[in-house]
Amino acid sequence: MASSSNTPSAPGRTLIALFAVLAALTGVMFLQGRTTPKLGLDLAGGTTVTLTAKTGNGKNPPQAQMDQAVKIMNRRVNGLGVSDAEVAKQGSNNIVVNVPGEGQARVVQLIGTTAKLQFRQVFAVTDGKPVQLQGATPDKEKKPGTSASPGTPKATSTPRGRAVTGALAAPTPNPSSSPSTSPSPGASASPSSPLTGASPNASAPPTPAELRKELSLPASVGDDVIRDFAQLNCYVGDKHAPGSNDPNRQWVPACDQREEQGAVSKYILGPVRVLGEQVSSADAIAPNAQQGTASWSVALKFKSQGAKQFADVTGEAYKAAAGSPQRQVAIVLDGQVVSAPTIDNGAITGGSASIYGQADTFTQAYAADLASVLKYGALPLEFKQSSIDEVSSTLGSDQLRGGMIAGGIGLALVVVYCMLYYRGLGLVAVSSLVVASGITYLAVVVLGENIGFGLSLPHIIGLIVSIGITADSFIVYFERLRDELRAGRRLRPSVEAAWKRARRTILVADAVTFIAALVLYFLAVGGVAGFAFAMGLTTLIDVIVVFFFTKPIVTLLSRTAFFGKGHPLSGLDPRKLHKPEPAAAAARPTGQEA
Repeated sequence: MASSSNTPSAPGRTLIALFAVLAALTGVMFLQGRTTPKLGLDLAGGTTVTLTAKTGNGKNPPQAQMDQAVKIMNRRVNGLGVSDAEVAKQGSNNIVVNVPGEGQARVVQLIGTTAKLQFRQVFAVTDGKPVQLQGATPDKEKKPGTSASPGTPKATSTPRGRAVTGALAAPTPNPSSSPSTSPSPGASASPSSPLTGASPNASAPPTPAELRKELSLPASVGDDVIRDFAQLNCYVGDKHAPGSNDPNRQWVPACDQREEQGAVSKYILGPVRVLGEQVSSADAIAPNAQQGTASWSVALKFKSQGAKQFADVTGEAYKAAAGSPQRQVAIVLDGQVVSAPTIDNGAITGGSASIYGQADTFTQAYAADLASVLKYGALPLEFKQSSIDEVSSTLGSDQLRGGMIAGGIGLALVVVYCMLYYRGLGLVAVSSLVVASGITYLAVVVLGENIGFGLSLPHIIGLIVSIGITADSFIVYFERLRDELRAGRRLRPSVEAAWKRARRTILVADAVTFIAALVLYFLAVGGVAGFAFAMGLTTLIDVIVVFFFTKPIVTLLSRTAFFGKGHPLSGLDPRKLHKPEPAAAAARPTGQEA
């Protein structure tokens, strides 16, 4: 008789738990709005872009910096390395990026963004139109529909930002006020002041010194900064002021990154107080009505030094006069102001902050891109886009068709073999393969939406290879079971005894395959890494199916008369297995289990 330790325990509950997990995965798939796998570059086509490093001296950049740029771009676009995007160095100063899918211009821009983040205190803010100073050549570039008469910049009616505590807000313009007539907070309000509307007799352009006085700037702001600020046109061009991305410059002019309600501000910013290197993490956060945020945001966490520096700059901004531009702290990304919040509730301590803005501009895509570039750090070099091309998926589609045919033939042969050799028991193998296929499909779809897993030809090859790995596990168990029956044991205790022998072999074999896939994934790149990821994924699924489906199903079937009595079509027929006759079994030495 079999020992009590061999008694199966609740196979029905195990199956119910498995199908509950499958139902949950199916629900997640539908909730995320995608029911088909995301395809890789070779199957869906995509975009190929060449980025060229820009150097000030015209020479080739250091190769160590190029290698670092490749690594950062890879992390930005490829996350875990399974989206089938490729980033490779070409020559001494070019990087080629292949991104799967159509319309990937946003991703390409994200990859090439330098992402140098700075926090600077604001000292002046005006409308973004250029103005003429005495002795300067008139700037012919101006926004259509704006005044062409020279003069000083007109300050906005309020600092472009909202008062916050522990959060940094994107600019909130006041649409009811006119930038050309409203005084700047903290500026002189005399009738002849150029900032409040010059008197008819004051037609001469101001000097840098006069503009410095009207903007209430410190004497340490040099004339060159004043001239750059005056000539800066934030409505046309690339909106990058000279030196605005240089952390070593004490005073810099800068433009708003985006137009909001047709207005763009420009700033004079003080020294860098916190650098992007002090940001430890950045995450895109969905709108939360309970917390009063109507748009997406980016939550930042600072390192210990950055937390102290951030508390210092917000504390100093809070000490400035109410309504003064110096109460604002600008978040500068690649030389442009992302937002410039007003600090009205004291220093922000705790080492965290949030960047958010208008719902129509601070979208999910914008927040996700901003969080990505801040999370993975700034590029050591600046890049320009040299070329961009669309990649066709025609060749990949033909290869996919051939691969699917080969996989279908292989699966059909496995099914035919199982049915001919194992007969009724072969149905268990086939149903296990179906369950494994279902879990694999759900996993591929869910991973595609959450970690960017793109199904490419190497991934498909890995999935096809896994058919053999999964079938091996069934065969190991079935052969152990048949061995027990050949030894003259009854079916129900044999199911448990065979499982004890088989599961160790299955786990060891799958562990070896998984370790090989893991090593290959970390040491290889591109398609080989994708193959390894797919093989490792399906190896884990094989363990789940064998333990939570195949074994419980065999346990339940062993309780039926068809399998329990060894029907000729069950695959457990004693005559086929050469089971000893009862007389021969009784003649065995005493102590051997019957």
